[in-house]
Amino acid sequence: MVQSGNQNKRETDGGTSLESYTVRDPERFALNLARALEEAGKAAAAWSRPREAGEKPDTMAEPLADMVKTFSKLTEYWMSDPARALEAQTRLFSSYMGIWANSIRRMSGEPAEGEPVEPEAGDKRFQDPDWATHAFFDFLKQAYLVTSRWASDLVENAEGLDEQSRHKARFYVRQVSEALSPTNFIMTNPQLLRETFESDGENLVRGMRMLAEDIAAGKGELRLRQSDYSKFELGRNLATTPGKVVARSDLAEIIQYAPASQTVLRRPLLIVPPWINKFYVLDLNPERSFIRWAVEQGHTVFVVSWVNPDERHGNKGWDEYFREGIEFGLDTIAERTGERQVNVLGYCVGGTLLAASLALMAQETDDRIASATLLTTQVDFTHAGDLKVFADEEQVEAIDRAMKEKGYLEGSRMATAFNMLRARDLIWPYVVNNYLRGRDPLPFDLLYWNADSTRMAAANHSYYLRNCYLENNLAKGRATLCGKRLSLAEVKVPVYNLATIEDHIAPAKSVFTGSRLFGGPVEFVLAGSGHIAGVVNPPGLNKYQHWIGGALGESLEGWLETAQAAAGSWWPHWQAWIEKLDDTRVPARKLDRRKKMLGEAPGEYVRARV
Repeated sequence: MVQSGNQNKRETDGGTSLESYTVRDPERFALNLARALEEAGKAAAAWSRPREAGEKPDTMAEPLADMVKTFSKLTEYWMSDPARALEAQTRLFSSYMGIWANSIRRMSGEPAEGEPVEPEAGDKRFQDPDWATHAFFDFLKQAYLVTSRWASDLVENAEGLDEQSRHKARFYVRQVSEALSPTNFIMTNPQLLRETFESDGENLVRGMRMLAEDIAAGKGELRLRQSDYSKFELGRNLATTPGKVVARSDLAEIIQYAPASQTVLRRPLLIVPPWINKFYVLDLNPERSFIRWAVEQGHTVFVVSWVNPDERHGNKGWDEYFREGIEFGLDTIAERTGERQVNVLGYCVGGTLLAASLALMAQETDDRIASATLLTTQVDFTHAGDLKVFADEEQVEAIDRAMKEKGYLEGSRMATAFNMLRARDLIWPYVVNNYLRGRDPLPFDLLYWNADSTRMAAANHSYYLRNCYLENNLAKGRATLCGKRLSLAEVKVPVYNLATIEDHIAPAKSVFTGSRLFGGPVEFVLAGSGHIAGVVNPPGLNKYQHWIGGALGESLEGWLETAQAAAGSWWPHWQAWIEKLDDTRVPARKLDRRKKMLGEAPGEYVRARV
């Protein structure tokens, strides 16, 4: 719109001046729109070029087909009864009319009737004042919120849907609702619209240029930048805890960290991170490094740093990940320290492999693991959360076919799936900031790590999807490892089992349910926040809280009723649990330079990029 004179000075219902919603320099604005379209064309070319050359298959066909199939089931219920469909449509239309009537009243200077529709607690999308003070944007906001909640109600009230289809429908409705939010479009977002007019469209030129760069960086896929990656370098300001790579197999490097105390606990600590991400989430920076903190508490810390697999590792499954990862780490510790018994900590899927390994070692009467710590680890996948949306038979078969071509799954596939679990926080804010506002994201070490994705070896990932998410064989006693059938009831070693209350990847209910499968003592602890922030929570930050000491009964809710809340980090509680098992100290184990070293921490495997 182009305005002039006194009209420019009017305000929008007491909010931003209308001048902010006018084109300042029409000629420059038109020129920038042309430049933005040119950059958008480069983005389109970067996306289409590898597909035309046959280098990039269509990875969206199966998910889109599954979404359409799921919505078809939902639609079938509502459309099968005309009265039911009419009632649902009338309910939505009535809500629209109420919002419209209130908008008319506001524009006439009259007070609105009833309570306005407001975002749920924690929804940060509508913080700009004009979402409340400007009648047009307020109408858009309320209409969007009413529609998205109405769609969610359709899922919840659809009778006869099987639980898996309902779960998928919830997930897909949420994805579509969040994608269609008015905050994601220039003409319906007051902040974007003001910035576009104020800069005469310069933001769109910068944004489309960034979009083209990010699609080119992803070789035909959008590699959404969530951080200023140029500000970080492994070994310089990430993963800086001093240590050496002391052993290397085809699948893993074993890193030993230098001691920081005069004496250390007799039992060394072996950390088994997930291979879905890289280990340095536990060593982000000195202030938030669990590895550095554990070293300072007197642990002789060894870490498994998984290889970023390529076609050479396609046939490496869980047998190899146990033999060449966990068992290789145990052998290395025995050689380097002379100690046979070890405390082992597994994180996420690294903990799932550790649990399976414990069941195998119990059969083999191998007692080298004296205690096991499982961080946000699932062993029973009955309540595994939204990732189960991607793990039905058809989708697993499609993933298997895709992996067979190269021997691995592209890291971007898993990264996208994880981002979709929290699309409102991990996708759309960056789409808006980067490509519509044209701003570089801020440097943030955790998001740098999040974007440093890894590939998945075909045999490994197929085993994981089928035996855990699809068939839940580990919980049912039907999974095998190294040719032996596994029973978690045979695991007698003490287990420290940590869940986080807001976890979208390993839901607390799922982690809790798995606690009852072990045959030995289990210390279940619930931490505040989510899958990463709840784990990487050093005591010095004094953030969140954790719950301890509940009765390990039938439900998480029952456990919480008997648990005690404790302020701050769970780390000191874990340390006390470890020392209660064995607090024997020995002189600090310095890195033995008489033995071969393979390089400085964090090693070479972690540096391989997708």
